[in-house]
Amino acid sequence: MIEIQNLTFGYSRKSPLFEELNLKASKGSIIGLLGKNGAGKSTLLRIMAGLLSPQKGDISIMGKTPFRRQPAFLQQVYFVPEEFSVPAISINAYVKAAGSLYPNFNPSKMAGILQDFELDGTKNLGKMSYGQKKKFLIAFALSTNCRLLILDEPTNGLDIPSKSRFRKVLAGALSDEQMVVISTHQVKDVENLIDRIVLIDQGKIMFNHSVTDVSQNLAFQTVSDLHNIDCLYNETAPGGFRVLKRKNGMETPLDIELLFNAITNGTKLEIHESDI
Repeated sequence: MIEIQNLTFGYSRKSPLFEELNLKASKGSIIGLLGKNGAGKSTLLRIMAGLLSPQKGDISIMGKTPFRRQPAFLQQVYFVPEEFSVPAISINAYVKAAGSLYPNFNPSKMAGILQDFELDGTKNLGKMSYGQKKKFLIAFALSTNCRLLILDEPTNGLDIPSKSRFRKVLAGALSDEQMVVISTHQVKDVENLIDRIVLIDQGKIMFNHSVTDVSQNLAFQTVSDLHNIDCLYNETAPGGFRVLKRKNGMETPLDIELLFNAITNGTKLEIHESDI
């Protein structure tokens, strides 16, 4: 689905944002793209969507070069950016005009997701709040049934109930032929959704593993003290410490925030890939 080889890109040639970045990802997955502010997450999403062209290297999505913007590519990719504008028309008018651009668009699916998000199709998009517009764009993206959905900070602007509905809607709206790439700082909002973690730092992919492999190799705990605790990484938490350890039989909930902090602080993690 996505193949990136030796990609180099920068807004200034003297300080490239990416240098020889490599990434491969297959259909049927929800990828969480993580990184510090300024790491280039949004830029990488724009390159995937064909809005920016790499200066060196190659990127192929579904066998196509994104920046060529071929109709067959554009019909199968939908990008919801963090910042966006929508016309001052009703939801129904937008769907009627734009839905036909996507051959797999499903009006019934759209109607169901709008209901889940408590959005009225007769309402004017220009009079909606940022969060309501965001929910509409997410609903439209899912209804296109595009093979690749790219979501940049999708939960920004959503209240707590809407974030819960977002997780429920996304989990139930995808097929095995699709892929979703989600870039977010709000890792708790997507922790139970994503099945692959990709972390970008210092211009390269520093971590790219499935959630299953992470859970089979690592354990996450909160302890009152570090006495007799053989941990790979720790940080202070209310009541003690959050620790990242090699797994030793116990099943623990995944803590993506702790994992992210460990990697970006230079902790070396050995993850054995499964055959799945």
